[in-house]
Amino acid sequence: MTKSIEKDRKRSNNRDLTQGSIWKTIVRFSLPILLSYLLQNFYSVADAAICGYTLSASEVAGVNDTNSISFIFLQFAFGCTAGMSVILSTRIGRNDSDGVRKALATQIVLSFFIVVAVTVISLFTINPLLALLGVTPSDTSEVNNAVYNAAFTYISIICGGMIGQFAYNLICCVLRSLGNSLTPLIFLVISTALNIALDLVFIMACGWGVAGAAAATVISQLLSAIACFIFTFVRYKELRLKLADFKAMDMRTSLRTLWQGIPLGLQFSVLSFGILTMSNGVISFDKTANGAMVAGTPAQIGYSAACKLDNIFFTPFNALGTAMISFTGQNNGAGKHDRIRRGIMQTMLIMLVISAIEITAGLLLSVNGMYQHFFLASDKINSETIRFGNTYLYSALPFAFVLGVLLVLRNVIQGLGKPLFPFLAGIAELIARIVICIFLPLLANGGPINSSASSLSFFCLGLGDAVAWFAAAILLAIATVYYMRKLSNQTPQSIT
Repeated sequence: MTKSIEKDRKRSNNRDLTQGSIWKTIVRFSLPILLSYLLQNFYSVADAAICGYTLSASEVAGVNDTNSISFIFLQFAFGCTAGMSVILSTRIGRNDSDGVRKALATQIVLSFFIVVAVTVISLFTINPLLALLGVTPSDTSEVNNAVYNAAFTYISIICGGMIGQFAYNLICCVLRSLGNSLTPLIFLVISTALNIALDLVFIMACGWGVAGAAAATVISQLLSAIACFIFTFVRYKELRLKLADFKAMDMRTSLRTLWQGIPLGLQFSVLSFGILTMSNGVISFDKTANGAMVAGTPAQIGYSAACKLDNIFFTPFNALGTAMISFTGQNNGAGKHDRIRRGIMQTMLIMLVISAIEITAGLLLSVNGMYQHFFLASDKINSETIRFGNTYLYSALPFAFVLGVLLVLRNVIQGLGKPLFPFLAGIAELIARIVICIFLPLLANGGPINSSASSLSFFCLGLGDAVAWFAAAILLAIATVYYMRKLSNQTPQSIT
């Protein structure tokens, strides 16, 4: 054991999450994470606005349709890096400098092989996944072809450049494990500014369309990751890896690292398949009885705008949840299990207050589809896009607190080094969402879903999210109670 990490915390103003007022520590640590997520949403809004004002409705629909596909692979990357960082957080809580370097070297090597495999798999599965969404080329419909071409071009470039997103998530998780949530925010500001600038150049100046939007995203993420790695190794002397650190890698540490990362990555990917099912349901509302896509694709446009608003509203939940991984990991390493328990309860209260504010704001912004003007040009907004967007908001937003509970408990259990239950909760969420999305709209509509289906059936489709959140939250609550009771009389968690 050494004290170098503890000294570096003081020198760098990193947060020791094992000390001080619990709720203040969590909130202060989560604020830069919150700003990072808000900045990412700001970029999404800016990107959507640039695309919405410069591309055709079919191209916008095609780009939007890829969200659920990119979510499968990019969230796997996020889940793996977040999960693997649990070992890092635990060793930091113990002030084990040698163990931290060994864990970091292991994480970097394993991440490289994982991202190569995921990139290859993603590129070979693009067409099958698009087909699951009902996005395929057509010999008879120009709208179908325009949507497909835009979707295929955009997602191919995003998947091909996945290493940038993977690397950025990795170094951000390392920094947050140290208690530093500010540096990732600073580099994200730079990345976002570069992304928007490249969007304007590639789309508006060069006229590269959806390919330009995707290329701007990949390039800005990769440059941000490289810069963040350089800063980290320059700033944190105890993290400067040597050849001996890589030679110190062993099978036991590698397997433990994979056990922490892969289940969480798979969980996020599994959730994405549920979202893919919902996206497929949404696309059904834009198709006529003979399978042709309706001009303007109002269901896809309205649903996408509503999801972007939800993403902004749910950002505080994601930030607090992400903070709980590092908070739990450090306190578990220090043996402060009661502090973890109190952190859970205090974070839940914060979530409840935020939920009430968000539901009120969402209802106000739904009047006349006000929120859609944030993401779309006026000529793409009409009574149908507003009807679809608002219907989804009314089905999902009232259950915001359930999502907050889910995110807190999932990250607490992950921070304790117990990845199996979060994975099982993801399976429960997937099953619930698929069952609701496939069967409930059909029952409500009294027949097949197409562009003439009722608003009630679209509302039932939106309930897939709420029911899925309930299913996962119940399972995670049971697991949390079990593990916290088990840890009450134990010594510090033995994740090594």
